[in-house]
Order: sequence, then C-alpha cells, then structure tokens
Amino acid sequence: MVIGDGILTPAISVLSAVGGINVGHTVISNDVVVLVAVVIIVGLFSMQHFGTDKVGWLFAPVVLVWFILIGGIMLSITGTEALFADLSHFPVSSIQIAFTVIVFPCLLLSYSGQAAYLLKNPDNVVGAFYHSIPDSIYWPVFLVATGAAVVASQATISATFSLVKQALALGCFPRVKIIHTSKTFHNQIYIPDINWILMILCIAVTVGFKNQTQIGNASGTAVVIVMLVTTLLMTLIMILVWRCHWIIVLIFTGLSLVVECTYFSAVLLKVNQGGWVPLVIAAAFYIIMYVWHYGTAKRYETELHSKVSMAWILGLGPSLGLVRVPGIGLVYSELASGVPHIFSHFITNLPALHSVVVFVCVKYLPVHKVPEEERFLVKRIGPKSFHMFRCVARYGYQDHHKKDTDFEKKLFDSLFLFIRLESLMEGCSDSDVSSLLGVETAQSDNILVKSNDNSPQSNLGNTVSSSDSIVLANSSSHTNNRISEIEMDELEFLNNCRDIGVVHILGNTVVKARRDSKFYKKIAIDYIYAFLRKICRENSAIFNVPQESLLNVGQILYV
Repeated sequence: MVIGDGILTPAISVLSAVGGINVGHTVISNDVVVLVAVVIIVGLFSMQHFGTDKVGWLFAPVVLVWFILIGGIMLSITGTEALFADLSHFPVSSIQIAFTVIVFPCLLLSYSGQAAYLLKNPDNVVGAFYHSIPDSIYWPVFLVATGAAVVASQATISATFSLVKQALALGCFPRVKIIHTSKTFHNQIYIPDINWILMILCIAVTVGFKNQTQIGNASGTAVVIVMLVTTLLMTLIMILVWRCHWIIVLIFTGLSLVVECTYFSAVLLKVNQGGWVPLVIAAAFYIIMYVWHYGTAKRYETELHSKVSMAWILGLGPSLGLVRVPGIGLVYSELASGVPHIFSHFITNLPALHSVVVFVCVKYLPVHKVPEEERFLVKRIGPKSFHMFRCVARYGYQDHHKKDTDFEKKLFDSLFLFIRLESLMEGCSDSDVSSLLGVETAQSDNILVKSNDNSPQSNLGNTVSSSDSIVLANSSSHTNNRISEIEMDELEFLNNCRDIGVVHILGNTVVKARRDSKFYKKIAIDYIYAFLRKICRENSAIFNVPQESLLNVGQILYV
C-alpha cells in the first residue's frame, strides 16, 4: 500500500497544483492540465538519479521565500501524510517538532481560511484554494504550489526506494540495482527499475482518471489502509517487543481503531470510484513479493537438504579425486554450513579444481548495520591438506557491498589471520594466547575469534576461543614469533595461489516445480518465479564479480 501511495501521491499532488491553471481561465481545457501534469511528473522521475536531496532542493529557494512570508501553509497542504518518509534523512524528534509546531498549525489555518472564504462564496467549492487567492499574487502562489507538490511527491518516492531496498535485503523482493547518490548520507538511494515503474504507473493513473476526485479516492484508500495496518503492527510491537501493560495496549488500539475504522468504512464506499486502484497495485506487488520469497525459501530448503556430506568429501582424499591446479576458487553459496550440492556437481563434471577452495556465503542479517570488524567469519573445512575454507560475509539491511577488489582483500586478510591464530592456538594454552594477544594492541589489526556456539571462551579486549571460526580482532607482533613452519608454508602457499589468480564460481540454478505439484504451485514456480529471476539482476552483478574471473555452474533443482 505504501508503494501504491508512492504512485498516487505524485499524481494527485502535481495534478492538484497544476489544476490551478484553469481556475478562472475556462479557455484552458482539462486535457491541457493533464498534459502539463504529465510533463512535470516525467521531469520529476527523470531527475531521481541525481539524488533525492538534489531534487527536493531544486525548488527549495522559491518555497523557502514563500515559507517565510506565508508561514509554511503552501508546503503543508500537500503530502502531509508522507512526513514519515523523511525518517531516512532526519531524526524522529525533528519530524515530531516540525509537525507539531509548524505543519499542523498551518494546516488548521489553511483549511480554516478556505472555510471562511466558502462561507461568503459557496459557489466556488471546486478549486476553493485557488479561487481564494488574490489576483495580484495568483501566479507566484501557483508556482510555489507546484514546487511544493514536487517536494511532497519526492518524499513518497524516496520512501518507496527505502522500502524496496530493505525488503530486498530480507529476501522479500527481486534483486534490483541500488545506487547510492550521496557519499555523506548513506540512506539517499536511487533504484532505476523501481523509478521507471513508478513513473509509468503514475502517468497511467494521471491520464486514466484525468480528475482529482477519483485519484483522491484512490490515495485516501491507500493512506487509510496504511494507517490501519500500521496500528495493528504497532499493537504487536507493544505486546511482544516493548511488553507494555495490556491496559495501555487496549487503550491505544481502541482509540486508534475507532478513528481509523470510521475512515476505512468511508473509503469502502469509494472503491468503485477510484479506490480500487491501490488495491490492484498492492495485490500485484504482494504477489510478486510473496512468490519471490516462496521460491527463494524453497530453493534454499532444497539446497540445504541436498548438501554434500563431509564423509563423501573426506573419502575423496586431499586431491578430491581431481587434478588440483594452482589458484584460488571462490565458490559462492547461500549455505552457511556444509558443502553445497553445486560443488559436487562441479567436481563430477570437470577434471580439475583449484588448489585452494573458499566457500563464500553472503548473509543479510535483520539488523541495521554489521560492524566492519565483525563482517567475516572464517572456518576450515576438512584437514589442512585439503586447503578448503568457508567464509561467511555478514551485512545489515542498510549495508552495501564495496568494490570487488576491496571485498577480496578483506576476505583474504581474514583468511590469513585465521591461519595464524589457528596455529597459535594449537601450540599454546588459552592463557598464553591471551597474554600474547594483549601486547602492543595499538599497532595491531582487529581480530575477533569466536567459537562455534558464538560464545567467547577468553576475553581480554579480544575474544579468543579454541574454534576455527573467526572475525577480525587484535593481533600483536609477538604472534609472528610463534608461527610454526607449517603455518609459514601454508601462508606462502596461499599467497602464491592468490598471485596466480582468483576465480569466482557461481551457481546458475534453475528452479522448477515437481511434476506431482499442484497447478498453482507450478504457475508460481515455473512461470512467475522463473520470469522474476530472468529479469532481475544476476549474482555476478550483485557481488561485483569481474566477468574475466567468472565461472558459472548450472544445475536444476526440483522443489
């Protein structure tokens, strides 16, 4: 519904502002108004790649002057419900103060003024705002209103980008390209695919309805349903997260639902007068998101059950029954444990394999950001002679991948540090390790060693355990003095393999429904999910993998 509001708000805001052209000028037809509105909408969406801050500030000088003169009335009459979108750029307290001190009083003054005008001029109900403006300042107000409509529309567009980005990080939206438009503000993003979809749908709504009444009904339906669903979700937050007293929850829910259900019952009468538009838009996006999440979950579940057992890997011996050629192979998988089935498919169809194999798993966690020092978890797979490792790279839903070279460098730094600490812990007791790692921390890198159950066993500013899973923590120059010859040989071996070349191995998995599946499952998996995977970004683009170092391995999974 919020995405639908991102389509409807630009349409009704711009059309309402531009509608002032034919107030008192009957020679200008409604088609001209719609054409001007479409031109402004196209211009608005075309400027999104410059960044949400630049598009909003493009009209800021004119709006600011009028804000000083009139008290902000013009900005407050459009897009007031979209203030929540500014959470990406301003703290909650700023928005609360702005709404309470400026926006809400200006809304009261604006609508009270129009009501007073209508008491003396009851025939000018349609376009009351523009009719009430004196002729001497009519066109300046028209320009400011149009600029304010653009600013209000910008808020819902940027909110849509933010929602899509977070849904994508949680696996609930197809993979799309995300561009960060600001080096200073991380939350200012631009999504080209979503931008053009919003523009096309917005133009279709504007041209299709051609009047503010039906678009207003559609926008009202979207806003009321968003408010209703938000209240229900807020109730769950108060019960499960904040653990508020049940009386407080009951009072909040009851008072909110009395108001919102009243509005909701009113918009139900407007469904056949334009209110059906947000319902159709919401249903379409819901189907896309649900099918994508369902298909992705089923694919992961199938891969999890078909992963290769360690007994089979160990039975192949250090060479894995193949010719081990110099170099490092980074095998990307969604599994954080075990050997993926794509690897067995790879080694059974090709006669050679790289000397060092690292299974890379990129995981998005339901947190805002993952600290850089906790980014990578490294683990050894099998005996040392196999030269096989696993690296889990963890990102929050507002983190983003750096360049491929930077990702590789940090991955190999973590791998080398893991080998050092592994050798150190084999030759020393826990107390020796702690004392060694506690020296000269000012000149050290960040290393954090964690156990398999994620519980640290030794902590002196650094956390060290006897396990083989690590992320960066503190290392000292004394560590190098305890490195064994075997460790030195392995580090030199890894360095030589990295210098020879790194190959990124990606699985190109085709997901199909089983033959005995029900028809709706076949439609969802074989057609909708397959189409979404075909048009969305490839894994190589997401991981920033250079094409000259890319190797795709195909397989078919039946879910």
